[in-house]
Amino acid sequence: MHIDIITVVPQLFDGAFSHSIIKRAQDKSLLSVAIHDLRDYTPYKHKQVDDYQFGGGAGMVMMPEPLSMAIEKLQESRTYDEIIYLTPDGKTLNQSMANQLSLKGDLLMICGHYKGIDERIRQHFVTMEISIGDYVLSGGELAAAVLTDAIGRLIPGVLSDSTSALTDSFQDNLLAPPVYTRPAEFRGWKVPDVLQSGDHRLIDNWRAEQSLKRTKERRPDLL
Repeated sequence: MHIDIITVVPQLFDGAFSHSIIKRAQDKSLLSVAIHDLRDYTPYKHKQVDDYQFGGGAGMVMMPEPLSMAIEKLQESRTYDEIIYLTPDGKTLNQSMANQLSLKGDLLMICGHYKGIDERIRQHFVTMEISIGDYVLSGGELAAAVLTDAIGRLIPGVLSDSTSALTDSFQDNLLAPPVYTRPAEFRGWKVPDVLQSGDHRLIDNWRAEQSLKRTKERRPDLL
């Protein structure tokens, strides 16, 4: 999979993809991520990429020319399965969406800033709009990093245990069950006996029960 990201603050990605699972995915050549500075594509002096809103109002808007030039330049070398705009009014990211996107080959992400991007870019270029929650960030960079991580870890071969992602929360509309590790007793707090029984049928049943119980208590809306 290849992901291109258009941003006005490329430095925000310096650490996001240089460690842990996403770095491992890139080292294995299972995922490649390229960051593109929007200011490199602007036709305006002083690297301008934003301007005042028509009709007045507080806040600047990202101009259509730099964005369209960046998108079209990148499209010369790839055909994107989705052109994604990270925005608070997009569809809220969930596990099902991450699963679907992980099956794609080429994605382009646009990081909004200021009051967002000119509506004409959304109408004529963007194919998918995604929000990571009902709140506003200073820009779409952190959202793009979250989305890339959510997608990248699902690519076959990225995780050392290929079944690990399949047992994460939300994969089956349930929260993950409690997990324990050594020591078996810590400060008098013991690991449930069933997990030490060696009976995988009992363990699977216990985990299913605990997953359902936790979902009922914490996220009944998922049921």
